[in-house]
Amino acid sequence: MIAPVANAPTVPRGVRLGYGVGSFCTATFAAVPGLLLLYYMTNFLAVPAWLAGAIVAAPKVWDLVINPLVGRWSDRTRSRLGPRRPWMLAGALTLPLAFVAVFAGPPLRGLPAALYVGACFLLAATAYALFEVPYKAMPAEMTEDYHERTSLLQWRMVFIGAATAISGILAPTIVNSQGDNGTLGSYRLMAVTIAVIMFAAMLGSFFGTARAPMTGAPEPDGGRLWEQFKAVRRNRAFIWLLALSSTQMLAVSMMLAAAPYFAAYTVGNPKATTTLFAVLVGPMLLTMPLWVWLSKRFDKRGAMVLAAVIYAGGTALAAATPVLGPVYAHLTLLLVGAGIAGVQLLQFSMLADVVAVDAAVTGKRRAGVFTGLWTAIESGIASFGALFFGTVLSIGGFIESDPSRPVRQPDTAVTAVLLGQTVVPSVIILLSVFMTLKYRLPRDVPWTDQASTTRPAMP
Repeated sequence: MIAPVANAPTVPRGVRLGYGVGSFCTATFAAVPGLLLLYYMTNFLAVPAWLAGAIVAAPKVWDLVINPLVGRWSDRTRSRLGPRRPWMLAGALTLPLAFVAVFAGPPLRGLPAALYVGACFLLAATAYALFEVPYKAMPAEMTEDYHERTSLLQWRMVFIGAATAISGILAPTIVNSQGDNGTLGSYRLMAVTIAVIMFAAMLGSFFGTARAPMTGAPEPDGGRLWEQFKAVRRNRAFIWLLALSSTQMLAVSMMLAAAPYFAAYTVGNPKATTTLFAVLVGPMLLTMPLWVWLSKRFDKRGAMVLAAVIYAGGTALAAATPVLGPVYAHLTLLLVGAGIAGVQLLQFSMLADVVAVDAAVTGKRRAGVFTGLWTAIESGIASFGALFFGTVLSIGGFIESDPSRPVRQPDTAVTAVLLGQTVVPSVIILLSVFMTLKYRLPRDVPWTDQASTTRPAMP
């Protein structure tokens, strides 16, 4: 176990709340397009499934460029607002408009519609990076204590659970408010509603973190971006953490893209998307204190393995839904929700540890570079979830349509929906367990630059 730093400052409750509320934006933007955009394109804009998956994935590749740049810019920013918050404000002022544009386009179909959505989604991804990258860099700079980072991020995860409820329950409810499958008008109403929520969350986090401590934050790294990347690449703990997180995110994004199809073609009720997310969110909120305790009892790595196994198990069990029915499907998501809670909490807590250790060893501030690279690769990998699921649908013979031309899907397409929601993601999640076993912090590094600190010791 790693001992906490002696006399480490406690992050004030108001700052914890202010920081956590920003997750209403990050979780919502990650969930809503992943949940509804592919379905919107294939079933309303008559875009072929493979092309829709590619369009959802393509703008996220841009993250590989913009996210590290935003991280580097925020590392080097000097202002009375601090290095991170000016960029968060820029994201708050631009993301809501770009998000609405994704779902509020001209009356296009097929390839022109796909190109329009892709261009707007690219703009939204850029605006999102302005907020997300500096936002995720902040926890490593707020406290030097190993376990307090988990406690701090517990608050963030509570807001993520609430945001998942909003995105997974409110968004589909608005979409389905004008018919079982929704209308173009209901999608636009949903986009405006979600954009307002994200705007309020981002402003709340901007103002709520005004008094956030920057304990022990070193000077910015003045090296070239490529040199910083080389230093990050040599950080073994970061590389394995990035690998396991990206693997888990690939599974999550694939399941998000599959959810409306699973509700419509497996459960047999398009509106079941709302209730499925409702039972998913409950365990995410209720089990958070348990995961904090488990991370102290078995260390973060051991708790991560347990969370991933629970997550994969619940996902695999859902494959029996056609035999056991809708109630059974909802019960399996209770397990999935508990696993997701642990996985997401521990991912970000472990990332903050890696960044803090790097700062203590090098004496340089490059949290933005770490988180920029992290979010870029994770986002790029996650974008392939929709592409993978779209490919599975195409292999199964799924037929694209629009409301004026409803079609009956072949049995092979229905089977592809089931496999894409259950078996395939479960296998992907289990791969992350083996990667978790490779993750280790250095055995002997100064935890901070203060002479009185303890040193972390992994078992």
